[in-house]
Amino acid sequence: MRHVIALDVGGTGMKAALVGADGTLLHQARRATRRERGPDAVVETILGFAAELRAHGEKHFGEPAVAAGVAVPGVVDEQAGIALFAANLGWRDVPMRALLSERLGGIPVALGHDVRTGGLGEGRLGAGKDADRFLFMPLGTGIAGAIGIEGRIEPGAHGSAGEIGHVVVRPGGTPCGCGQRGCLERYASASAVTLAWQEASKDPSATAADCAKAVDAGDKKAAKVWQDAVDALADGLVLALTLLDPRTLIIGGGLAEAGETLFTPLRAAVADRVTFQSQPTIVPAVLGDTAGCLGAGLLAWDLLDRPENDHTSTVSSEETA
Repeated sequence: MRHVIALDVGGTGMKAALVGADGTLLHQARRATRRERGPDAVVETILGFAAELRAHGEKHFGEPAVAAGVAVPGVVDEQAGIALFAANLGWRDVPMRALLSERLGGIPVALGHDVRTGGLGEGRLGAGKDADRFLFMPLGTGIAGAIGIEGRIEPGAHGSAGEIGHVVVRPGGTPCGCGQRGCLERYASASAVTLAWQEASKDPSATAADCAKAVDAGDKKAAKVWQDAVDALADGLVLALTLLDPRTLIIGGGLAEAGETLFTPLRAAVADRVTFQSQPTIVPAVLGDTAGCLGAGLLAWDLLDRPENDHTSTVSSEETA
């Protein structure tokens, strides 16, 4: 059975799969990233894991994988297939595509950014599969985005399209690691809500999920923290609506796990801010932590569909989540 290898590399762990031509997950596996051993060890772990997946496919499906797709955090040069930088993995200028292709017997390999690759999976196979234009936004440690257009992800001229976490929603506000002040991810990411709720609750171990539970329980301090985050998120989303006019907004990541505690006030806040813009459908992501693997699998299959088979991907960007 024809299949491809899909790898979704994170800061602490990797998710992997063998993916059929119709998007079916034929086999799934996980492995620790082992970043404490240094960047070279991380790379070797990825290569070894990919080789194991190739062997599994050959044994159980009668033939080796015909291509591979890998999603990584950080700054990605899609044309060169190089993971340029990822602070949480200690990477600089890792020729991931060439290394993987060599380890996997010369098969074509696509390289993409983790959030954009997850957006590709969510857009084609998940919550955005019926939308011709969508914006995928995971609200995690940071906030990034994937702009979906007719089944593909728009990378931008320099591979940085969709960095909505770094639009300024509070001018002169909280400093951001990107060098600006008042960025959206400093107010509406899961980590931002966690910090705000820790301060408000005086509990250094509190999390964004705890804040959501406190909101549901009627806690007024929690409600204030939560609404501040929702308002900032709505401001950022209306800016995105103005520029991109997506049909669907897909919200994922840890904060979205609060369900209607997030979505009910968020839909209301966006509706209050819309003037001439068209009101989008705002929905939760549905693929969960399989989105990255499915997206990586789609990158690999797309690679095989290209006449030139040039081993390049369609997804890359700067890490924010």
